[in-house]
Amino acid sequence: MEDDSYKTILKPSEEVLFKDKNSKFYGYAFPIDTEDAVKEHIETLKKQHHQARHWCYAYQIGTETIAYRANDDGEPSNSAGMPIYGQIQSFEVTNILIVVVRYFGGVKLGVGGLINAYRTGAQLALEASKIVERTINIDYLITCEYDLMNKVMRVIKEKNLNIINQKLELDCRITISVRKKEAQTIHDNFDGIYKVKIKELNV
Repeated sequence: MEDDSYKTILKPSEEVLFKDKNSKFYGYAFPIDTEDAVKEHIETLKKQHHQARHWCYAYQIGTETIAYRANDDGEPSNSAGMPIYGQIQSFEVTNILIVVVRYFGGVKLGVGGLINAYRTGAQLALEASKIVERTINIDYLITCEYDLMNKVMRVIKEKNLNIINQKLELDCRITISVRKKEAQTIHDNFDGIYKVKIKELNV
């Protein structure tokens, strides 16, 4: 995998189930972009599994700057959240939340059993997900007067650039998304056209 690409999932996984000594572990994977999305998914699962004992999870957000958290939700320390997070690392995915919901079956599993169960629940959820590779992109806003529009559009077409947004009036504003490793070259292409302004948006 190149350093300006990453792996993630585009839609939630199917529900998976792992059983051990009467305890049931339901695994779920969700694509997320923000920490607020984590709370929403956990709350939905708490309503769906209101008789469960634990809703343990781990998430990772970001591509170059990573934010992550592992939560044991009342299970012994590092027996649930970290094994789940370990699977996120093992599958090399990001912008993802994995939740494993446990129904206690009356028999204690011990820390080793819990680690295995939560790790397996997370692994099954990831295996049930469609993992895709995405590129890290930089967005640019290009502004120019209307008479320069053709020049700008020619470059966009030649370079096969992705237009996210455009407003074509007396002055034109076009937002493009460019793969990170090509970004500087594309920036210089537009910067070199007289009276065309280009500005990076992600900063």
